[in-house]
Amino acid sequence: MVTIEVTPSAREQVLKIMEKQGKPDSALRLYVQGGGCSGLSYGMSFDKLETGDEVAYREDGLTVVVDHASAPLLEGLKVDFLMGLEESGFKIYNPNAKETCSCGKSFSA
Repeated sequence: MVTIEVTPSAREQVLKIMEKQGKPDSALRLYVQGGGCSGLSYGMSFDKLETGDEVAYREDGLTVVVDHASAPLLEGLKVDFLMGLEESGFKIYNPNAKETCSCGKSFSA
């Protein structure tokens, strides 16, 4: 099982977005894909169905799924949501990242 923390503020925003998009029963899928200025980039999407090729857990009304290929790169990940004058949006903290680009959306491991 992969350990990922979704902070209360991030969970609240994800659930609001799901509701607004008419997808209240979806899962939050977190994944890694090639690309970005550091070689790998994070992805987030909503899925209605689990494929069976992932690790899934449910916490406080939010189901999070991670595919097996992405799981080792996301182990210990923290997803937060910030709302401020200088920085707003989802922020990802990854203890496995050796390098992170300045935008925080790509990394190398």
